[in-house]
Amino acid sequence: MGTRVEQFEQIRRDRDREGLSIRALAERHGVHRRAVRHALASPVPPAKRPPVSRPAPKLGPYRVVIDGWLEADRVAPRKQRHTARRIYRRLVDEHGADVGESTVRQYVRVRKRQLGWPVSEVFVPQVHAPGVEAEVDWGEALVELAGAPTKVHLFVMRASFSGAAFCQASLVETQQAFLELHVQAFGWFGGVFPEIRFDNLKSAVKKVLKGRRRIESDRFVALRSHYLFESQFTTPGIEGAHEKGGVEGEVGRFRRNHLVPVPQVADLAELNALLLEGCESDLGRRILGRAGTVGEAFTAERGLLGVLPAEPFDATEAAAPRVDQKSLVTIRQNRYSVPVALAGLKVSARIGAREIEISHGGLQVARHERLTGRYGTSARLDHYLELLRRKPGGLEHSVALAQERGRGAWPGCFDDLWVALTGRYGRSDAARQMVDVVWLCREHGPDWVALAVRGALTAGAIDGRAVAVLARRAESDPVPVELTNLEPRLAAHQRPAPDLTDYDQLLGGTQ
Repeated sequence: MGTRVEQFEQIRRDRDREGLSIRALAERHGVHRRAVRHALASPVPPAKRPPVSRPAPKLGPYRVVIDGWLEADRVAPRKQRHTARRIYRRLVDEHGADVGESTVRQYVRVRKRQLGWPVSEVFVPQVHAPGVEAEVDWGEALVELAGAPTKVHLFVMRASFSGAAFCQASLVETQQAFLELHVQAFGWFGGVFPEIRFDNLKSAVKKVLKGRRRIESDRFVALRSHYLFESQFTTPGIEGAHEKGGVEGEVGRFRRNHLVPVPQVADLAELNALLLEGCESDLGRRILGRAGTVGEAFTAERGLLGVLPAEPFDATEAAAPRVDQKSLVTIRQNRYSVPVALAGLKVSARIGAREIEISHGGLQVARHERLTGRYGTSARLDHYLELLRRKPGGLEHSVALAQERGRGAWPGCFDDLWVALTGRYGRSDAARQMVDVVWLCREHGPDWVALAVRGALTAGAIDGRAVAVLARRAESDPVPVELTNLEPRLAAHQRPAPDLTDYDQLLGGTQ
């Protein structure tokens, strides 16, 4: 059977040679008379009209779901709204939908136009040699961090050739975060790109001079010297953004694919684990117009990268604060606790983007998550135990205890014990015994002590000394060891293993 053009040609020849009527031509060629008229009017068949209002039955049950997601995007951050591909992936992953991606794209395209959303930008395609250049940029995203809406800063380094990208979040967009995330990125890529392109961010550039000349910050120059890469800076302004369009687009693509809907995480570590998982999974994606996956291209590119130095770059800053009368040191307008024995002395601090490490005499004495903002305080109850043994009344309203409760590090059974001790011995003696209970956490760990407290409460032994006895007994109970290499006369006597179900139920009651 020939093509439609060949069929039109035969109809036109039969009419010219035999003078057949339209009806006769339609019967001979098995077509409608309208097709014969079209053939006689033009040798080129008319274009098929696109179908109008096709039902798309497989998509039908999910139209409401898609509309709901698009409506929710009205109040979502502008850069964390659903794309058609993200909607398709969620339909497949979360609802098990058996629909085609093109069907979803067509429906979303129509709905977005109805909502008045702008059409995507158009870009010029680029080509890059493998293992030569990477691009770096910051982006922003909104997440639910510990139940509160929080803006985080996304650091992205993207390989220009393969498209492999490293992304991590930071609560601050400081120079220290910028340097530390470079170190992590090089470790993830497994090498150093000879050239890296940046915009004119203050973490790297102190002053923009005429043309491409820049006065760079000393800390950034030290990072560059450590890893021996060349830095390239874009033209200032919006024009410069197009000079590193790969990473500009990657920030948005990563945000739409891995942060939509807005993720709910307990802390920054959980968020970064989620982002790192996204980096790994993206190695399996295929960029439009390329034969292989991102991971396949990066495998070929990795061997061309510069070798990592033996030691990573130390991005922390040093400080030597003095410990005040409340056993706190002030670092960048925030205060952090240290053991009370150091009050009045100078200590050494290593200031990182995420952590503060404090040492004295070459030994680390405290480690805190770095606070953002100003005038905040981070205190650990363990740092004040020696003082609280002499002044137990200070425990109840201490900042350290309030923060332990806020972090969830203070078990609820401790408060139950405290209430019971207060009712039996009074507030003063109850506070003293609670300090002794907390002191046990140094010796046996908080989990063992919490178990001992629950056991004492269940047994009605409302006394700090009972908790100490139970904690020491629980930790000193020998672990049963399987007997092997027994004499034949002993091995011949087989006995069933004891049933500890009732004992387990008893333990369960003490939880």
